[in-house]
Amino acid sequence: MHIEVLVPNLPESVADATLVTWHKAIGEQITKGENLVDLETDKVILEVPAPDSGVLNSILKADGSLVVSGEVLALISAGAVETAATPVASTTSDNGVGPLSPAVRRLLTEHSLDPQDIIGSGKEGRITKEDILHYLETHPSSPVSVAQEPPPAPTAATVQAVTQTSPPQAPKAAAAVKDRGIEPTVSLSPTGSTVNLRPEQRVPMTRLRAKVAERLLQAQQNAAMLTTFNEVNMQSVIDLRNQYKSRFEQQHNVKLGFMSFFVKASVEALKRFPSINSSIDGNDIIYHGYYDIGIAVASPRGLIVPVLRDADQLDFAGIEQSIANFGSKARDGSLSYEDLNGGTFTITNGGIFGSMLSTPILNPPQCAILGMHAIKERPVVEKGEIVIRPIMYLALSYDHRLVDGKEAVQFLVTIKECLEAPAHLLLNI
Repeated sequence: MHIEVLVPNLPESVADATLVTWHKAIGEQITKGENLVDLETDKVILEVPAPDSGVLNSILKADGSLVVSGEVLALISAGAVETAATPVASTTSDNGVGPLSPAVRRLLTEHSLDPQDIIGSGKEGRITKEDILHYLETHPSSPVSVAQEPPPAPTAATVQAVTQTSPPQAPKAAAAVKDRGIEPTVSLSPTGSTVNLRPEQRVPMTRLRAKVAERLLQAQQNAAMLTTFNEVNMQSVIDLRNQYKSRFEQQHNVKLGFMSFFVKASVEALKRFPSINSSIDGNDIIYHGYYDIGIAVASPRGLIVPVLRDADQLDFAGIEQSIANFGSKARDGSLSYEDLNGGTFTITNGGIFGSMLSTPILNPPQCAILGMHAIKERPVVEKGEIVIRPIMYLALSYDHRLVDGKEAVQFLVTIKECLEAPAHLLLNI
């Protein structure tokens, strides 16, 4: 009896998905609930679990295929192992080292490597691209295939000169660019003493990158976007955090970061200026009576914005725990549509990457986004004296169709006041 592996029901807003990677090969034993294949949509990676235990009989959709809800991806045979034909190449090596991704198989073939010689560091001992690159670096005798364009009629002296004078990193660079799917061109100077790598690569956008590009372009074209700036003295927040972070972590099992202060300050400012917690729908303005704060997160797949629901009802611990969970899910690709949908206001923190100042782009249909930046010690004047204080520049980008400049400036000043006197946040005054 054959059991069909189907594409799960996709949300109404998602027309199709891209098949990314098969985790099982033809003839392999499968356990019910085990992840068989990853599907990529505009926002998340979906795992397709095995509907029942058995043996993978055939794969009907190859890596890179576009699939829709309910489409058959593969067939599972219940009971004994069957040998079946399939249009898709096996993802497991013949040497019994476990499933191999297409990129890993390509590297093994290009460099004529035996997977048995490589120690895998991936899940269940699987070989990763990094394992192969490390092997190539530590085994320089491993063949590296490059396409050469030598000068006409090279002499033995020329070949010897290239061998002696080529930079030692050339094989490593060639392996690195080939790992990204680039075929390097090696050219020799007239003296035969220089190796120039001029690689190029053309790859399709991921679904997430294409969606991000679409939404950012939409924001630029459809909104009257403007940015206002201010600076905040972070000394009070830093002092408060340093005083209580140990007890906070012991009691709540999560670290006390800066983001919870900014979320609390943003909610307070949104309550005072409702127009910034609104959006445009045709000729109407929708004023949201709730506070769903999007937190921009950098993931291996690109920028994503999970949403803190009803942030005004969360305490500091609840905010920090939610953000920590989002970070963990982003890293392992387990964020759901519910985590990413909606949001009435967004906070992005370029400071963790060292950004000093930026103009963040709106996250449509929201009408404002707050940009945080790096904290730097700077000279400031207090009571007529120059002192050194930890200063952060803040940026608020907003849609001028909905928000007047006065409101935007006062909104940012409110955040500044809440952070410079955290008692506002704790005492709700």
